[in-house]
Amino acid sequence: MREEAEKALRGQLVRGLGNLREMLPGSFVERRFQCGKPNCRCADGMHLHRGFQLSVRIDGRPRAVPIPAAWAEDVRGRVAMYKRAQAMVAQICQLNLQRLLRRKAAQEPPP
Repeated sequence: MREEAEKALRGQLVRGLGNLREMLPGSFVERRFQCGKPNCRCADGMHLHRGFQLSVRIDGRPRAVPIPAAWAEDVRGRVAMYKRAQAMVAQICQLNLQRLLRRKAAQEPPP
């Protein structure tokens, strides 16, 4: 890839990160479970309840944060944003590494 094209791609990726300011780290988890009440619809094992969680590290320890059903799609989208941001950062780092290696091979001073 030409250096100008790499710079343009890197700039586009960096600008794209600004759109992800509402992202959330972790994993979105949907669980199916029985509540344990003998007369509940879930007692047959077929019509289970749905529950949502955000699995995340808080203060270095894994936590499962319960998510209200009304928030589920919003939180799922914010976690997906985080995953996209990670991929974008990895791509920016690869572009920067390629530029550094080319400069080193040509013995150019750093910018």
